[in-house]
Amino acid sequence: MATAVRVAFRTMVSTLISLNAASPPPANAQVSQPLIAKVNAAVDADAARLIDIFKDLHQHPELGFTELRTSAIVAKELKALGFTVVENIGKTGVVGVMRNGPGPTVWFRADMDSNAVLEATGLPYASTTKQRLEDGSEIDVMHACGHDAHVTWLLGLAKTMTTLKNDWSGTLVVYAQPAEEPGTGAQAMVEDKLWERGFPKPDYAFGAHTAPGPVGYISSSPGVRMAGTDQLDITFHGIGGHGSTPQMTIDPIVMAAQAILSYQTIISRNLDPQASAVVTVGAVVAGRDNNVIPDKAILKLNLRWFNAADREQTLRRIDEINRGVAVAAGVSEDRMPTRAMKGNASPLVNDKALVTRINPLLETLVGAGKVINHFPAVMGSEDFQEAFKKLGNVPYAFILVGVAPLEMFEKARAAGRPFPYSNHNPDFFVDLAAIPIGAKVDAVAALAVLANQ
Repeated sequence: MATAVRVAFRTMVSTLISLNAASPPPANAQVSQPLIAKVNAAVDADAARLIDIFKDLHQHPELGFTELRTSAIVAKELKALGFTVVENIGKTGVVGVMRNGPGPTVWFRADMDSNAVLEATGLPYASTTKQRLEDGSEIDVMHACGHDAHVTWLLGLAKTMTTLKNDWSGTLVVYAQPAEEPGTGAQAMVEDKLWERGFPKPDYAFGAHTAPGPVGYISSSPGVRMAGTDQLDITFHGIGGHGSTPQMTIDPIVMAAQAILSYQTIISRNLDPQASAVVTVGAVVAGRDNNVIPDKAILKLNLRWFNAADREQTLRRIDEINRGVAVAAGVSEDRMPTRAMKGNASPLVNDKALVTRINPLLETLVGAGKVINHFPAVMGSEDFQEAFKKLGNVPYAFILVGVAPLEMFEKARAAGRPFPYSNHNPDFFVDLAAIPIGAKVDAVAALAVLANQ
């Protein structure tokens, strides 16, 4: 997840494991138990197939908007189950619709893209894939954020809901979204006329994501869960030349370096001390040779924020700092720094009523005390919610599912580390035990809305 969901689990799981919480079962647990039993049986019968799909997806990661193989698998599986399938929305997005009588419409998302990370897990099904970029260069890629698990869970949800068609009524829409990592995939689907294609509009929407908490634990909490985010590139335009004659140049690398340091004062000196925001420079792209001063330098920035006014203030200060640095370096007016906005998502806010509705069933599924409905919002971000903005107020819930072995998690905590590994890390992996659990979580969340009364 372009998002650092691991932070959420720090509070969530520490509380659970430390206290060994054993809260009483929810009031409606007895009513839901027969349906949960059916979900368990359906997914357990399908678990071996799902694990095979997951391993295959893990071995064949694809970056955002290049998920051709992954989307083809999703489309094939959904068609075989009887879903009406539309492909190539937002380039590689897939939408599958199953109408099953009167009732509400539920949309459930899985993102498909991987990360530019060299895998170091040593798993027998580890990715060894390299992907060629548009400029001809090759990079290592892996599923370091669990999107391969998300796709597998979605296919498990689709199979389970097909098996249990007599137990629910309404319309289920499952969709695989491209390019969550750059934060542009959901918007790309919307811009490709997602809501003008005749799909039933959602009454409720769900998403699920891996987190490096222990397998069998779930985070499902109402309210603001994740920060808003922006991806932007800043280009400093200088005058290139020989490294031995800097006086004949305007060095864009020096300007970029001065800007990087100045950006760090925005949060500490320009925003309210009680506000939460982040300015990160994730990459510096400039030059090639040791003795050549280039004519431009590019900074790749990422912002995180909860308040729109803080976002605007941060962007304004970035522009002011860039211009100030350039003027001080002697850059002419027609070559001032430029800012390119590449992706944006607003804060993710779970619907309180929907979370309250699904959590008792989730607790019946995984056990008392293993569903956390209280923890602070995190600076990680998602674009899941961007798909529904155009429709107005669609209630949604975004669920975090633990994927790390419990013993590994406990060993890390004993060593003073909050998690054994993190998302986007070369060592990130999804315990295979989490594959059927995630599929069950997806199914139970959907049935909380769609199940026959």
